[in-house]
Amino acid sequence: MSQPPTGRSRPPRLRGGRPTIRLATADDAARVQAIYAPIVRDTAISFEVDPPGVPEMGRRIAHTLVTLPWLVSERDGETLGFAYAAAHRARPAYRWSVDVSVYVTGHARRAGVGRGLYVPLLALLTAQGFTSAHAGITLPNPASVGLHQALGFTPVGVYRAVGFKLGSWHDVGWWQRRLREPTVPPPPPAPLPDLPAATVEVALAGR
Repeated sequence: MSQPPTGRSRPPRLRGGRPTIRLATADDAARVQAIYAPIVRDTAISFEVDPPGVPEMGRRIAHTLVTLPWLVSERDGETLGFAYAAAHRARPAYRWSVDVSVYVTGHARRAGVGRGLYVPLLALLTAQGFTSAHAGITLPNPASVGLHQALGFTPVGVYRAVGFKLGSWHDVGWWQRRLREPTVPPPPPAPLPDLPAATVEVALAGR
């Protein structure tokens, strides 16, 4: 899912140049886990209850990269956030659709890190041949809703009181973005490792 609201305070200014966006590796597991664990533990943004450990996070990264992108944003050796795609559903007719998620470390939220991750993520998914991306957002979360809608996601519906966590029932809204026009018959999406290196490089550069 997506980041918790951050209130109405002025967006922070991050020191340094533009963050580097790259494909994650197993070596990123500890830094990714450090961002994700407090979101699982302290918020309803993720419907996981127990934060996954570093080995499990490394397994998830490796499993995802077999077919789909997992990106990290970093600057001066610090991981600012990560974003990844997952299959929308397991049954074969869904294989042209993906779910996307982005998470940003606390002090870097509302500073463009999420957008900086999503732009290349969506470009890679488009190049792979996926037709639509979906995002589930635990409500209320105006910051995440604003990010997704600014990137062309449109609302498709709300699951009411679909999850119980931290003593409360929570609604989840769903947003969808068309990546490319569907064709008949559609060619199967290409696994991420099959994309040309130049295509990946252009996407990660945000061009």
